Amino acid sequence: MIKEKFERDLEGKKVSVFTLKNRQGTTLNITNYGCRIVSLFVLNKEGSAIDIVVGFDSLDGYLNATEVYHGATIGRYANRIALGKFSISGKDYQLAINNSPNHLHGGSEGFHTKVWIVEAYTAQTITLSYISADGEEGYPGKLETTVEYELSDDNEVKIRYKAVTDQTTILNLTNHAYFNLNGQGSGTILNHMLQINADLFTTVDENLIPTGSAPVVDSPFDFRQPKRIGERIRDNHEQLKFGNGYDHNYILPGSSELLPLIARVEADKTGIIMEVLTDQPGVQFYTGNFMSGENLIKGHVPDHFRSAFCLETQHFPDAPNHPGFPSTILEPGEVFDSTTVYRFI
Repeated sequence: MIKEKFERDLEGKKVSVFTLKNRQGTTLNITNYGCRIVSLFVLNKEGSAIDIVVGFDSLDGYLNATEVYHGATIGRYANRIALGKFSISGKDYQLAINNSPNHLHGGSEGFHTKVWIVEAYTAQTITLSYISADGEEGYPGKLETTVEYELSDDNEVKIRYKAVTDQTTILNLTNHAYFNLNGQGSGTILNHMLQINADLFTTVDENLIPTGSAPVVDSPFDFRQPKRIGERIRDNHEQLKFGNGYDHNYILPGSSELLPLIARVEADKTGIIMEVLTDQPGVQFYTGNFMSGENLIKGHVPDHFRSAFCLETQHFPDAPNHPGFPSTILEPGEVFDSTTVYRFI
């Protein structure tokens, strides 16, 4: 990672890239532009370091990409809100529309576009903050958010989110890392073995807005036992057609564990295994269905169709408009505090 390719002033703030390393030889690179993961080098079964996060090797790459979410912290609201509309205590709000006809990932000027302040930085941790003004992208209240990345010696990337507000608002934070455990730019992820510990997923309409829930059993969405990501991705199934593949929220079962294991992925070539643990109620599984080779990622390689996957821990899409979904309301005096772990074996 060439640090100089990220160093620039944006919005009057300095952008750079920061490196975390652990004793197992894992290296994590973070930029404060979008509070995002730039790269993650993990040792494969032969002991070689493999970059498993799809992204760019310069700030210009992120600024000019047609896909703007690579590795970023997503907020204020990850995923979609139908028509950009929601209500709090009878008051209606209209958010920016950036994924017509809906609001997506916090809007066109969401957290992924912001230069975050580096509050603390050590060999294995970095803490970043951003203050979102009242009314930004249509959201009520001033929101103060911090994100801490920790690379532990147990080979875990721990992401801890905290947020407070001065007015009642909605909040749904996630990280949008694109993974390829064979190495970014190495081709399809369809032969990765995936397990998701969920019995239900949220069904969607043609605009990817939730319509309810359905059991995964007897469907292409059943990953309760490990199977290839691509095993049934081409099935003639309405939900796969709406998503152009998998682009769906899985409803995670309740657990007495503080951070239950919710997913496991194993690469077919490198043998790298990633486990996902979270306290969030859902995880969005996305298979790079809109990757089209238009962007040149690290190594000057095209971002080909389905050459990455995402497991975005989250609350549910459009939750403010679905009273039966877990609430995304954050009140003054409350502290949103959530942790997700990506563990590598």
